[in-house]
Amino acid sequence: MREVKIGINEAGQRFDKYLKKLLCEAPAGFLYKMLRKKNILLNGKKAAGAKLLKAGDTVKLFLSEETFLKFSAQPGGAGEGRLPKIDLGRLPFSVLYEDDDILMIDKPAGMLSQKAKPDDVSANEYILAYLAAKGAYGGAGSAAFTPSVCNRLDRNTSGVLIAGKTLKGLQEMARQLKAREIEKIYLCAVRGTITETRRIKGFLRKGWEENKVFVLQEAETKEDKPIETEYVPVKNFRDASLLQVRLITGRTHQIRAHLASVGHPVIGDTKYGEGASGRGHTLYLHAYRVRLADGTQVTAPLPEAFERFLKLQEEC
Repeated sequence: MREVKIGINEAGQRFDKYLKKLLCEAPAGFLYKMLRKKNILLNGKKAAGAKLLKAGDTVKLFLSEETFLKFSAQPGGAGEGRLPKIDLGRLPFSVLYEDDDILMIDKPAGMLSQKAKPDDVSANEYILAYLAAKGAYGGAGSAAFTPSVCNRLDRNTSGVLIAGKTLKGLQEMARQLKAREIEKIYLCAVRGTITETRRIKGFLRKGWEENKVFVLQEAETKEDKPIETEYVPVKNFRDASLLQVRLITGRTHQIRAHLASVGHPVIGDTKYGEGASGRGHTLYLHAYRVRLADGTQVTAPLPEAFERFLKLQEEC
């Protein structure tokens, strides 16, 4: 028999959702059967899967040790994952802001936000390793909650990435993102000379096979989602402009596809118009500033490569 006490990171979620995280390899049918047969109890009593957990609740699992390890994320169990080794003195990212519930880092270009394949090592895994090294995360199986990034940046986009350290933090950031209460400002270098502030609108269609999106002027299907992007010229060069971009909506590849659709592709973008430029694969797009609903503001300085590029443009 195993007994687990519900903490603040597990509170507020459905009992069955918690069990699915704790016994991540168990079929849903097995979990509901164990609930029906009273092999899993909440506070010593039979409970429905829809029951909401509270901090201090006690879960008793009358399962064999072999069954528990077979289905769980505990060390030795099927769900155990390996985190990358990390040196707190030489992090693969810069910590921009941290409190009890959230963490904001400066993700470098070239690093995935979240893994695309099982063997990928992304910012998410590095964040878990960082928190584990600080003693703020116990690793797989320590609880039925795992810290996670809240927003996503493309692999070659650098800048502010937000992560929830606790369930409270993750839920609040998800709420603010959904309600569009988080202001997201980007800096990017684009083709062409832009001298006026503009807010552009359209509709975005995902092309799943191409891992690409398409911008339409009018929606043609219910899958076409509205997008809105505002840009302000910061500096002009001979055949390029530095823009400050504010996302009104935040969708996959929105800045890259939307700017390319109006004739100003982001320089270095091999997917939306710069593939034949001969300028390499550096994407000059940076998530520069984030402001949360409570006024907390975090800024990520431009990467050195971006700064060098701008200096070269000034010299031309």
